Amino acid sequence: MMWATHCLAVALALSVLPGSWALRPGDCEVCISYLGRFYQDLKDRDVTFSPTTVEKELIKFCCEARGKENRLCYYIGATDDAATKIINEVSKPLSHHIPVEKICEKLKKKDSQICELKYDKQIDLSTVDLKKLRVKELKKILDDWGETCKGCAEKSDYIRKINELMPKYAPKAASARTDL
Repeated sequence: MMWATHCLAVALALSVLPGSWALRPGDCEVCISYLGRFYQDLKDRDVTFSPTTVEKELIKFCCEARGKENRLCYYIGATDDAATKIINEVSKPLSHHIPVEKICEKLKKKDSQICELKYDKQIDLSTVDLKKLRVKELKKILDDWGETCKGCAEKSDYIRKINELMPKYAPKAASARTDL
């Protein structure tokens, strides 16, 4: 009898504790955001919600992904170079309109790296002093825009290139800057 009471107490204690797989605020930031945009895109285009169609559309959507979103696509198997294929863990539930938070929670159980992805902190180009940024950060701004700086050797070269391209990629920030 004592053993049964002890087991019941342990089971009750474990059921009260939050599960290690449950999402906490800030978890799965990239997964929830990216799949949420993907789901909204499918709805906006009136795409048929079948697992096969959703999978094909996700692979197409992932072709445009960059940075952390591309890494997410790699983890779920929606890129050509992906080692694993768990894309059906996204396409099937999404075709049944399961909330992306729940899908990401299930993906976390399959591969915890998926929920460790976080977006990099965005630099406010309208107020930042480009001269105070590191070259690595300047390169990242250009990379986010899909641009490179061929022939750039000095920090000032990167700053010049960013200032040159800012009206194209960040027009609001370019017009708000006073140092140009």
